[in-house]
Amino acid sequence: MHYGDLSDSLSIVRIIQQTLPDEIYNLGAQSHVAVSFETPEYTADVIGLGALRVLEAIRICGLEKKTRFYQASTSELFGEAQEIPQKETTPFYPRSPYAAAKLYAYWITINYREAYGIYACNGILFNHESPIRGETFVTRKITMALSRIHLGLQNTLYLGNLDSLRDWGHAK
Repeated sequence: MHYGDLSDSLSIVRIIQQTLPDEIYNLGAQSHVAVSFETPEYTADVIGLGALRVLEAIRICGLEKKTRFYQASTSELFGEAQEIPQKETTPFYPRSPYAAAKLYAYWITINYREAYGIYACNGILFNHESPIRGETFVTRKITMALSRIHLGLQNTLYLGNLDSLRDWGHAK
């Protein structure tokens, strides 16, 4: 295991020099849309510039032909979607600092692929679950409320827009 920080170029270069990876999956982010409005600069730094720092480290280390890079993008790129359901040709319309930072990461990934020949690609992911999913996300809110209702600690489950449609994945 290697410790790194997406806001620290030197730590990223050091890790890539030490490990000479075949593949890098950039899943790092400040991932709360609401928090991105409270900490927009931090969000942009870690998400947008973080992706740039990893790509630049690949280039600086001379690994353009060896290391493959995957940037985890988000359905938030579509924001106020112009069509439903979204597809690869749906225009982006980010509506938060989080989505705008992810949009920069998306385009800088394409730029480095085209400018430097790095095998760099984006995947546009929708909601993902895992055993460590935070309690502020909808599925954890539901399961926590159901547990509390079952134990008699709560009477009602409150949710937002019940008409939302989402794809769900699981990080297993």
